[in-house]
Amino acid sequence: MTQPSYAKDAFDLIDRLERLSDVDAVMDAMQRTVAGYGFETLLFTGPPNPGQRFDNVVLGARWPAEWFKIYNQGRYVHVDPVIRHLRRSVQPFEWTDVRYDPEAEPRGAELMQLRADFGFGRALVVPIPGPAGSTAGVSMSGRGPELTAQSRPAIHLMALYAFDRAAGLRVTPRSKPFLTGREREVLSWVAAGKSAWDIGEILNIAKRTVDEHAQTATRKLGAATRAEAIALAIRDRFISI
Repeated sequence: MTQPSYAKDAFDLIDRLERLSDVDAVMDAMQRTVAGYGFETLLFTGPPNPGQRFDNVVLGARWPAEWFKIYNQGRYVHVDPVIRHLRRSVQPFEWTDVRYDPEAEPRGAELMQLRADFGFGRALVVPIPGPAGSTAGVSMSGRGPELTAQSRPAIHLMALYAFDRAAGLRVTPRSKPFLTGREREVLSWVAAGKSAWDIGEILNIAKRTVDEHAQTATRKLGAATRAEAIALAIRDRFISI
């Protein structure tokens, strides 16, 4: 797979998801796409509240049913080092990035070993920041997924957009925010891979002004990162590529 295909994969999926009308169809489309990167399982979850069963916050799943049984019966959601790490992260991470103390967290260590024994292999978790500091997540695993400096941004973008689409199908449609023409221009150039300095030169404005427009657009769209803002702007047809 060459680098240009990563962006094509992401934006093809974004365009396709917009036409889907239920969560299962979104999960299927996302699974087919990430399968090309070597992922075999896929999970969309909301942020679990204290005392809440894990299966009650699952938005969509393409994971083994037996694993959910083990996870729920053991009530591991409340001792899971991956969940704790998810709440503190804004960037995608692998399970191997998660740090925990086996002596101080015996059940957490037990769970991490169960994951390895179950054969999940290598896993990537994409945090989905939400309101009031809550964090949902998209998790993918496979025996040998393709995770490179070039593929990870595309996978990150696809996860953000697919989760947003699935969550949007579960709630009442929201009204679109208003973006100014300049904010749309800036996001379009960001989506094209231009730096703030480059965009300033193109639009004949200061780099600081570019950053201000990008930050304002990101806030208006309710996004946590510029990558998520770009995905939402494409979804709402504020920009195109």
